[in-house]
Amino acid sequence: MALHGISLLPDCAPQERSASEYYRDVLTLARQADVWGMSHVKMTEHYLHPYGGYCPSPLTFLTAVAARTTSIRLMTGAAIPAFHHPVQLAATAAMVDVLSGGRLDLGLGRAWLPYEFETFGVPMGESRARYVATVEAVRRLWTGRPVSEDTPFFSYTDAVSFPAPVQDPPPLWGAAVRSPESFQWLARNDIGLMMSVPPLARDYPLTRQMVALYRAEHARVHGGATPPRVALSLPLYVGRDDRSAFAEATGHHRRYLDVWRSAISSWPQEACADYPGYEQMAEHARTMGDVDLRTDGTAVVGGPERVAERIEALQGDLDVDVFLWQVDFGGQDLASMTGSLGRLVDDVLPRLPQYDRTPVPV
Repeated sequence: MALHGISLLPDCAPQERSASEYYRDVLTLARQADVWGMSHVKMTEHYLHPYGGYCPSPLTFLTAVAARTTSIRLMTGAAIPAFHHPVQLAATAAMVDVLSGGRLDLGLGRAWLPYEFETFGVPMGESRARYVATVEAVRRLWTGRPVSEDTPFFSYTDAVSFPAPVQDPPPLWGAAVRSPESFQWLARNDIGLMMSVPPLARDYPLTRQMVALYRAEHARVHGGATPPRVALSLPLYVGRDDRSAFAEATGHHRRYLDVWRSAISSWPQEACADYPGYEQMAEHARTMGDVDLRTDGTAVVGGPERVAERIEALQGDLDVDVFLWQVDFGGQDLASMTGSLGRLVDDVLPRLPQYDRTPVPV
């Protein structure tokens, strides 16, 4: 039985919506999601661009969510270890876990936008090594014992991290998109898989292949000792019926893709060893035209019946543990987001087999 939460990835420019307006609306939405019994609220980390730039600190945002909610889990999706010292990341994440009464899910990612790496002075070719070293360091710091590290990226002696998290430890998730090594590493280290589906339906088979790779590697290493965990993020818009849903969602989705294409255009044409295939993804993004949500896109859009069918198909295909629905795409206002999410809760989820509106503790 899959859980259902919300995923937030701001794609607003100041001339379209102010940061104050965006934060006000999504904090209200997160509080409503909590009232409706949804499982998670997830926020990303990005910089310098309308693609995610309104949330440079997901842990700060989730602290505000924690103060307004009682049970919904708080997920970073993803915080970027390459841009943070592990002592800072471990302590700040633990602080959010304490403030929320033990509701943090720490999702971590390697980042993938060249301009962010350039600005922070971090070589993209070090991405994987920095990510692995930082994740492993955070895990050790959370034990509460003195920890020493000596890596090319950071070093310290007998560091004891405060405060200790409430959970022992908070669940860890790792973002992965298309690098097989990332999926295998997450599986070997018993870290949950957190991924987004590419916007074009033609790229969906790669998603299915990578999820299968993760599950197979997890089974090979861990057997049945611990279960694999898969969290999937997709844009969602539930309308009153199919016709109104596509009419209302198309403009928002077009704006979302325009912002995404603008961000990904910073990718160079040459390949990067730590990001195999990303230069091809960037070229596809630059050259693709409009996406027909009915036939070409992976966003889940439609009336309640159509959306329920799409969710069942995704569940059957990928065996998803947590759906994290991206409900803020295209700079939607609160009324649009709340209407869509309310129809998901009231008209879609009850159609799904074995749906339980009460969140299951992680």
